[in-house]
Amino acid sequence: MAAAAQTPDLSLIICTRNRCAQLVRCLESIRRLEFERPWELIIVDNGSTDATSAVIQEFMQAAPFPIRYVSEPKPGLGNARNAGVVAASGEILAFTDDDCYPASDFLSCVWSAFQDPSLGYITGRILLYDPADLPIGTNDSTEPVIFCGKSFINPGGVQGSNMAFRREVLAEVGGFDPLFGAGSLFPAEDLDAASRASAAGWSGRYCPDIIVHHHHGRRAPASARMWKSYGLGIGACYMKLFLRGPERVRLLRFVCYVHRRDKSPRGFIFWETAGAARYAYVRAAQVLSRRGRSEPI
Repeated sequence: MAAAAQTPDLSLIICTRNRCAQLVRCLESIRRLEFERPWELIIVDNGSTDATSAVIQEFMQAAPFPIRYVSEPKPGLGNARNAGVVAASGEILAFTDDDCYPASDFLSCVWSAFQDPSLGYITGRILLYDPADLPIGTNDSTEPVIFCGKSFINPGGVQGSNMAFRREVLAEVGGFDPLFGAGSLFPAEDLDAASRASAAGWSGRYCPDIIVHHHHGRRAPASARMWKSYGLGIGACYMKLFLRGPERVRLLRFVCYVHRRDKSPRGFIFWETAGAARYAYVRAAQVLSRRGRSEPI
């Protein structure tokens, strides 16, 4: 592993679990990144039982940039992302997934976007790598979008395969919620974190020049399962905002607006409702448990 000559300005965090074949291809694309400032790669192994450790160790031997290998055995992408944040040194924390290939100027474009001091988080364009894969988990829009502070974020507006936060923003909102993310009760840890950053007053931006290619490999038979997963996560995010936020009427109006123009499959709203109900139940159970132990809520 290359020694770090300077404290990194930017940390790129990748979380992985039992997908060593995908990780190999992802790391090859990371090797081709071009960035003129000090940066580091953080790889978080979220309890893999395949050859992930060997893949990472081999890559570290020849990588021309600093790498930190973090083991986080607690399952769930929220836990894994938090472990990466703790290990990272950069003031800008960028994220992509182990089945994605960032463009060679990915880090440069992320850094450039954060030259705007008003921005607390950003997201970018996600293109489908294999045309035979389902067009899910992508965003190919070429139009920039501003997410104003205190606004609500559309589902899919911020996606974890291509997002970045200022370190101070994640610290202010308490990091990623361990209840959210793949391997946890609810997906959508990305939307949840961005929504809390927005609620705290931070602005965000969709930057189409920040590009990754998503090689998720999912085909038509997986579509129902994927829409169910997204629905559960989005519904849970909405319910979390409803229970904790003061602007509940405005949130309900936003949700109604989203559904009026939504093109998601039939039944999606059912899974959103189920996710909202499940989050409300989990939250109520947490509150009652803490009251029983006389802990602060």
